[in-house]
Amino acid sequence: MSALNSDTVRDSLIAGLHDAHGMETQAITLLSAQVDRLKHYPELHERIRAHLHETEGQRDRLEKCLQHFGASPSILKDAAVKSSATFQSMLHSFASDEVIRNSRASYGYECYEVISYKALIETARLCGAGEVERACRESLAEEERMAAFINDHLPRVVQEYLARASTKAQAKR
Repeated sequence: MSALNSDTVRDSLIAGLHDAHGMETQAITLLSAQVDRLKHYPELHERIRAHLHETEGQRDRLEKCLQHFGASPSILKDAAVKSSATFQSMLHSFASDEVIRNSRASYGYECYEVISYKALIETARLCGAGEVERACRESLAEEERMAAFINDHLPRVVQEYLARASTKAQAKR
C-alpha cells in the first residue's frame, strides 16, 4: 500500500463523521416513531427506548468528534435523512404487521451502523485521531448489542404478534 496523504485521510474522516451524524439523526427519528407504538411488546419497547437514549449519546459524541476538527454537522444532510425516516415510519405504520416490519428494518439499519462505525474506526486510526477512534468504538459496541438483541428476540416478537393477531387482539402496536 502506498503512503497515505494525511489531508485525504482527515477529509475522509470528517466526511464519514458527517455521514454518521446524519445516520444517527435518522435513527433517532426512526426509534422515536417506534417506541410510542410498542405498548403491547414491553420488552421490545424498553430496549428501543434504551437504544434511543444510546443513539442520542452517539449523535452527541459525533458532534464532539466533528468539533475536534473544527467542523459541525451538516444541517442539510440531517434534514434530508430525518425526512426520509419520517416517511419510512409513516409507511410502516399502515402495515398490520408493523412490529415485524420495523424489527426487520431495524436489524438491517443496525448492521449498517455497525459497518459504518468500523470504517470510521479504521479511518480515525489511520488519521491518528485516538479520541475519535475511542468514541466510535463506544458507539460500535452499542450498535452491536442492539443488533444482537433484535436478532435474538425476533422469534419472540413474531410469536407475540401472531398470537395477538390470532385472537383479534390489537397486534399492531
